[in-house]
Amino acid sequence: MRTALIVDDHPFVRLAIKILLEKLDYEVVAEADNGVDAVQRARELEPQLIVMDLNIPRLDGLEVITRITALGLSSRIVVLTEQSPAFYSERCMRAGALGYVSKTAELDELQLAVRAVMLNKSFFPRLEDHGRMANHVNESESRQIENLSNRELSILRYIARGMKNKEISELMLLSDKTVSTYKTRLIDKLNLKSVVALAEFAKRNQLI
Repeated sequence: MRTALIVDDHPFVRLAIKILLEKLDYEVVAEADNGVDAVQRARELEPQLIVMDLNIPRLDGLEVITRITALGLSSRIVVLTEQSPAFYSERCMRAGALGYVSKTAELDELQLAVRAVMLNKSFFPRLEDHGRMANHVNESESRQIENLSNRELSILRYIARGMKNKEISELMLLSDKTVSTYKTRLIDKLNLKSVVALAEFAKRNQLI
């Protein structure tokens, strides 16, 4: 029986994924509700499949994918998230994920993704769909977002949710000073004037 790790901070979501995977003849050997535990469980158990959200506490999902990939494990990663594929699917692919499924999709799509990645095939939104999802976004702002690092993008998303430096630092395991530095850098890179403007930018571009 193949083994799987589920990473999501919502118990009901984890339960739904577990039921689905068990129907596909997977043994769910562990669950994690945060990024730190996810990396630890992946290192300890080396599951064949990891199904994970991006929006998790204590290490952003993109950072988790990067760290698990760096461990050199054979685990296949499928991202199941509410985040828009317009800005996140390619980043997940570059970080090491093999699949990307929206939480708004039917469960059948997650099944297809799981089957695909276990055959060592990728499963991502079609490029033409990706383009249609992003065509409402100002092109210059879209390019600015593409030029942000994964960590900058994560912090921008947390700013848009109204989180303070202390909250962001605890979520991402950074110091308050480092978060402040990233805020200043974001204001500069996006040619904005304030933290309020950063939040408006993120909301306008549907980054949350």
